[in-house]
This record gives sequence, C-alpha cells and structure tokens, in this order.
Amino acid sequence: MKEKVEDLLNASRLNELIHKKEQEEKSKHTIILVLAIIGAVAAVAGIAFAVYKFLTPDYLDDFDADDTYDFDDDFIEFSDESAGKPGAE
Repeated sequence: MKEKVEDLLNASRLNELIHKKEQEEKSKHTIILVLAIIGAVAAVAGIAFAVYKFLTPDYLDDFDADDTYDFDDDFIEFSDESAGKPGAE
C-alpha cells in the first residue's frame, strides 16, 4: 500500500513538472510572437519611410550652387567724403 501512495505522489510531481514545462514553453511562445509582431511593424515602417524618401522631390535642387548672385549690390553705399566740409550740400 505504501508503494502505491509513493507511486501516486511521484506521478503527481511528474505531472506538475510536465505542466510547468508546458507553461514555460507557452510563455516563450508568447514572447517570440510579440517580438515577431514588433519586428514586422518595424520592417513595414522602415520600408514606408524608404519609399517616402525616394518619392518626395528634392527641393534643394531648385537652388543652384553656381548661382553667382551678388548680394552686396542690394545695398547702397554712402561715402562720408562730404561730411565735415562746409558748403558741400
């Protein structure tokens, strides 16, 4: 009779260990699934960004680097030669 009780206890412990392993595998599966979803979303976002950058026009091409516009011509220079001379109006 004592052997049957020990066998029953060993079987229950073994069942607990098996159930515990199943729970660990289930949690690992959940973690892997969550990481796969995050990776897929990141990949789609990266592809969308790359397509956006490729298709948007580059407005910097409108400004030529060879444009030699002289901004100094926009300002009027006054000379102070007549300052200090009487009757130079």
